[in-house]
Order: sequence, then C-alpha cells, then structure tokens
Amino acid sequence: MELVAATKMRRSQEAALNSRPYAYAALELLGLLSKMEDVPMPELLKARPVEKTAFLLMTSDKGLAGSFNGAVIRRFESYIRENGIDIHDPRYSFVAIGQKAKTYLERKGVNVILAFIRVGDLMKMKDADPIASALIEGYVNHEFDSVMAFFTTFVTALRQDAVVREFLPISYEKIKESIEETIPRAGRYSEYAKSESFFDEKDLKFIIEPAPAQVLAELAPQLLKIRIYHMILEANASEHSARRVAMKNASDNASDLGETLNVVYNKQRQAAITNQIIEVTSGTTAVN
Repeated sequence: MELVAATKMRRSQEAALNSRPYAYAALELLGLLSKMEDVPMPELLKARPVEKTAFLLMTSDKGLAGSFNGAVIRRFESYIRENGIDIHDPRYSFVAIGQKAKTYLERKGVNVILAFIRVGDLMKMKDADPIASALIEGYVNHEFDSVMAFFTTFVTALRQDAVVREFLPISYEKIKESIEETIPRAGRYSEYAKSESFFDEKDLKFIIEPAPAQVLAELAPQLLKIRIYHMILEANASEHSARRVAMKNASDNASDLGETLNVVYNKQRQAAITNQIIEVTSGTTAVN
C-alpha cells in the first residue's frame, strides 16, 4: 500500500501543481474585467445578504490516510464553534464530497442536499461539471446565499493544511486571498509570489467582444468550475501524501514490532532448549 500510495502521490502532486498557473491566469482575467466600470455583474458575482449558507466538506472515500480526514472535520467543527453555528438550523445545508464526509454528516443528522462519491484520482476538468452545476443552480435559485468549502491544500509531501474558503458568491478579493495563500514561497511556481505585477492594480483598456457583461456571464461559471477542480486536485494530492506517510509509518512500526517479536521468540526458544537440556541432564544424573 505504501508503494501504491507513493505512485499515486507523485501523479496527483504533478496534477495539482500543474493546475495552479491556469487558476492564477483565470483569476487575473476576472480581476481585470470585474474592475471595469458600468459593467453589470452576473448573478454569481453579486454579493447579497446571507440568510442561508451551504457548507461543502471535501474528504476521501477511503481511510488509512492518517489524520487527513480528521483534519478537515476538526477544521469544520472549529469553524462552527467559533461562529456559534447550530448545524441543525434549517438555514444551513451541507454538500459532501467523499464517503467519509457523507458518513460524518449523516451521523450528525444534518441536511445533506448533495453528495458526490468516488471523485476519481485521474479527474479531468469536465468531471467537475456536476458539482459546479449543482452549486450554481442552488445559488441562482436562492437555495443558499453563500457556500463555504472545507478541504485540504497540498503544501509538501509531509504537510497538508485544512482550510476554509468562500466559494460563492465569487469575488475577486476572496479568490485573490486564497490564491496568495496557495502560491508557494519557494521552489516550483514561487515566481508568482515574487511577481510584482500579478496582483497589481492595472490600468489597462480592453476592447471586448461581444461585450464585457456577456464575457463575465460566461467566465463566472467557468471560474467556479476551475476552483472546484483545483480544490479536488489539491485534496487528492494531500490525501495520497498523507496515506503514503501513514503507510510508511505502519511499515516501519511493523518492522520494529517484527524485530521485537523475533527477539522474544528467540529468547523463549532458547529458554525451552535450556530447560530440555537441564531435564535430560537431571534424568541422567538420577539414573547413575
């Protein structure tokens, strides 16, 4: 299992890291367009009074991943405790991605409106469509006014951070904040953190066809899908990294236990042989 997890870890890390530049570029485009004056914003970009909130929990389908799933659940419980949220209040609904999240929410007896199981490791962009479409439909139909997502971001093979992000409504400031936290400060793709122009205010003039409003209306759902896709890739990389470490620790513990048991076995075997020799010697002495 350690070897399988290591193989999946390398593949999922590569996918997560390679998706980051695309997310950064989409964010910059959104920021530039959303700052244009006299452009009507689509529904997904409009903030409104929050009366209903949907909480999205992203975990794995399987266990044996160390503290991976527990970290997400603890982050969620910490959030609701700090904000005094009654999860059984009808104003709150829940979306589960992963069997562990679904089982946890069902055990809590809360209103699970959507559940997505077996979101694959080899996920493609189109595979995020059902999740994005369901969230967009719920937001547009006023089933909820905000979506808060709890998931795990990949930092290194030994570190994965459980975080909370606001997915809806889509805002430049919120996405900027989450992307800045995702950009590594060293190593691969760290140039985005060092770039002076990436998040700078830009006074650029665009000629947009057919119209800025139509471009934003098309871009907003795509941006949400990009965020969901990127979230799942980050969570998959974190899951396999955590499972690889957990299986390595299990292998090391099993080796240590095997060595300990081998010593105990040899001692007991030697004691049994010694007792048999003593019995034979004692018997011979008695006969003579």
